[in-house]
Amino acid sequence: MWIEIVCALMAYLIGSIPSAIWVGRKFYGIDVREHGSGNAGATNVFRVLGKGPGTVVLLMDIIKGFLSVMLAYQMGYYFAEQGTQSSQMTGFFPVAFGVLSVVGHMLPIFAKFKGGKGVATLFGVIIALDPRVAGLALLVFVVVNIVTGYVSVGSLMAGLSIPVLFLQVFGYRDVSLIVFSVSVGILIVYTHRKNIRRLMAGEETKSRILVRKQK
Repeated sequence: MWIEIVCALMAYLIGSIPSAIWVGRKFYGIDVREHGSGNAGATNVFRVLGKGPGTVVLLMDIIKGFLSVMLAYQMGYYFAEQGTQSSQMTGFFPVAFGVLSVVGHMLPIFAKFKGGKGVATLFGVIIALDPRVAGLALLVFVVVNIVTGYVSVGSLMAGLSIPVLFLQVFGYRDVSLIVFSVSVGILIVYTHRKNIRRLMAGEETKSRILVRKQK
C-alpha cells in the first residue's frame, strides 16, 4: 500500500511543477500571474511573453500529465513482476494519478497553491490514456480556435468532446474512465467560468495560436 501512496504523491508533485511561473521568472524576470489574465498557465504565457515561451510552457505542462499516467503504468509493471497485478493497474490508478497531476497543476505546492487551469496537463493525461482521443480533441481545439479566434472557446469545445470521444466514439466502459471523461467536461466549464462571462460580455481577448497576426 505504501508504494501506491508514494507514487500518488509523486504524481501530485510532478503536476505541481509551476512551469509558467518558473519560465517567466527565470528567463524574463516576470511573474505571469501579475500580467494578462493572472493565470499561471500556458495560455497566459502565450499572451504575456509570446509564442516561444508559451510553446515551451505548453509542452512542459503536457509532459507533466503524461509522466504521471506513465508512473501508474510503471507501478503496474512492478506489481505484475511481483505477481500481484490487478485490474486497477490499467484502470483506476492511471486515471487517479493523471487527476492528481492536474490537481497539482491547479493547486501547486511549489507556488502557494496558485496555479493554472490544468488544460495542458489534462491533455497530457489523455495522450497517455488514449492518443486517439487526444488527437481528435486537439483537432477540435484547433478548428474552433481558428474559426472563432478564441483560445477559451477552443478549450471548452475540446474539453466537452472528451466524454463523447471516450464513451461514444471509442466505446470505453471502464468505470474510472467514464467518471474521468465526464468530469473533464465539467471541470473545463468550471475552470473557464470567467472566460465564459467575458465572452458573454464581449470582453474576451482573441488569439489564434496557429495563425500569424497580419502586420
